[in-house]
Amino acid sequence: MRIEEIIKSTVAMSDAKKAILNLMYTQNIIGEKFSELLKPYDLSGEQYNVLRILRGQKGVPANMCVIQERMIAKSSNTTRLIDKLLLKELVTREVCPDNRRKMEIMITQKGLDLLATLDPKVDAHENSLGARLSAEELIQFNELLEKFRKDKP
Repeated sequence: MRIEEIIKSTVAMSDAKKAILNLMYTQNIIGEKFSELLKPYDLSGEQYNVLRILRGQKGVPANMCVIQERMIAKSSNTTRLIDKLLLKELVTREVCPDNRRKMEIMITQKGLDLLATLDPKVDAHENSLGARLSAEELIQFNELLEKFRKDKP
């Protein structure tokens, strides 16, 4: 369905505006489906992202700055996310022995086990969405999105 029909617009739009609206609308649909996938595990997309970042540290503690710079949604309140993950016993937080103002965050075994459970479900979700495009279209789509994000044309 065309974006004009979805948003019930009767006003002519530029192709640039349509592209932005399509991107935003599609992101919302993908985000909602991903949230549904995570809901039974009492996990938000942002919390899942933090767990994936910490797993990627391969046992090396991460500080808040490392987590924040690797977040997909840069505006997320990282401290709040870590607090919620602590309550669920999915991460640990300790004072850095070398710098008492710095906190070191690590994923727990419970967090790793949760990700191991979620991995095939997330893969299936991503593959289901990706299957709508050919391999060549996926490459082109990624290149176009990366081009869209460049600071300068």
